[in-house]
This record gives sequence, C-alpha cells and structure tokens, in this order.
Amino acid sequence: MTPMEKFTWLMAGIAVLLVLASTISLILKKRVSSESGIQTVENLQQRVNAWWVMIGIFAVAFLLGPVATIVLFAIMSYLALREFLTLTPTSPYDHRALFMAFFVILPVQYWSVHDQWYGFFSIFIPVYAFLLLPSLSVLAQNTENFLERTAKIQWGVMVIIYCVSHVPALLILDIPGFSGQNALLLFYLLLIVQISDVLQYVCGKLWGKTKVAPVVSPAKTLEGLVLGGGLAVLVGTAMWWITPFSPLQAAGMALIIVIMGFLGGLVMSAVKRSLGAKDWGSMISGHGGMMDRLDSVCFAAPVFFHITRYFFTP
Repeated sequence: MTPMEKFTWLMAGIAVLLVLASTISLILKKRVSSESGIQTVENLQQRVNAWWVMIGIFAVAFLLGPVATIVLFAIMSYLALREFLTLTPTSPYDHRALFMAFFVILPVQYWSVHDQWYGFFSIFIPVYAFLLLPSLSVLAQNTENFLERTAKIQWGVMVIIYCVSHVPALLILDIPGFSGQNALLLFYLLLIVQISDVLQYVCGKLWGKTKVAPVVSPAKTLEGLVLGGGLAVLVGTAMWWITPFSPLQAAGMALIIVIMGFLGGLVMSAVKRSLGAKDWGSMISGHGGMMDRLDSVCFAAPVFFHITRYFFTP
C-alpha cells in the first residue's frame, strides 16, 4: 500500500468516526434535559466541530508537503507562546528576551527541522537559548523578580517551541523501510494524543468517580484515564499499519503517548490554575486556546520522537 493510499484510508476512517460522533452528539442533545447534561453535550459538540476543522487543516498541510507542515507548527507555536506569555505577565525589562524568543529562537528552531540538522535542532534551545535569554534580560539591569521572570520565558520557550517542534521533526527521521511515510507517523502521534483526550473526557463524564488531582484538574478521573486511555491504546494498536511498528510495538508506543499526554495536560492545567485561568485562550470554540490543544502534545511529542529515533533508526 502506498503512502497516499494509507493516508486516504486513514482520512476516510477519521471522517467516519467524526460523522458518528456528530450524530451521537445530536441525538444526545435531543434526549438530555438536565442542565449539567446539556452543558456536557454542548461541550462535546464544540469539540467534534473543532476536530473537523483541525483535521481539515492537517490534511491540507500533509498534501502540500513537509514545508507546509513545518510552517503550520511554527505558527501554532507562535500563537501558543503568545497565549502563554499573555497569562504570565512579563516586565518591560524582558523585551529583548521576548523579541529573541518570538522572532529569532522560534524561526531558527523550525528552520533546523526543515534543514534536517538534528545535532543543532536537539541542543539549540536547551543549551544556547536557555543561556541567552537571561543574559539579554540581565542587561536591562533590573533584578526585581529576576528568577521568576527568566523562568517564565525559559519555560515557555522550552515547552512550546522546543517540545512542539518535535512533532514536525518526525518528518526528518530516516526509518528503514518507511521512506516517504513519516507524515503518517506525525498523524499517528497527534491522533492518539487527541483521541486519548476525548475518550478520557467522555469516559470520565460517564463513569468517573475518583478524582486524580481535583485541585489541579477537577475533570480528570482515574476511571477516565484507565478506560479512555485504554481505548486510545487499542486505537493506536489497530493503527499499526500506518507506522513502522509491529502491533505490539504500536501498543507500547500508544501507551507512552497516552501517559505523557495525560501528564502534559495535568502539568499545564496546574500552570493555568496557578495563574487563575480556566483556559489559555478562546481561539478554538470548545477547546479554549491554541495552548489548550498543545498541552498534551508538549510532553508526548519529544518522548515519542526520541524513542522512535533510538529504536527505529540506524
């Protein structure tokens, strides 16, 4: 089966699932009468509608090629970083560092992905950007809350630019017997992350009783994690045919993605709560802001990338 045939079958399967989800949400909307039930169904509808849009965007990027995909994720990182720094106010003394983050570090990081320069891509932000950002801020000669201010910018750059850039970086992996199909691996990661989020939400609403971290994220339950995460692993296992993995390997990879995605969502929720915010933004109806869609990806992408590179490339 050619990469395009695999992509066509994948898109057809996703379209069927979204049609089914849309139909179910319409049926539930007519049958549910309680206020909490109506809110849950409306939230589900918004999520499904947003999914239609997001899948369409990713499909177009796939068809346009690697450059379009890299540019798409660069834009997503830019928007998410802007949301992050809007909720974590910075000082006028940090303007040099902020300019460097948005207009130098971000494009250089994604350029290194396009250039397939793994050695530079992997150390540019953790080493050079990490040291450069506080150096620029200190030149303003203001020490008030210096550590807190620096940590906010460094954390945003590390999580939102460096970690997210590992998604399009999957395109540069040289996997034997998988040439020309790396975009499918990118889809695999994103689909498992997003399907896991949705299934955990649904299972949590239906059967959730035990709160995992009620202060941090009241909606996350142990039942939702186990049942929803388990179903996402089954989906990941069933999708082994679009990856270089065997069914057993695909199950292990899906499990890793689910666990890291859950932890990413939990950590970023803790950051939001500490700032007194419910969502990072309101860009995507039913999904909050761009950062709300990338929180799970931030943790899952680098781990998935490096495990794949270590075990499946020469």
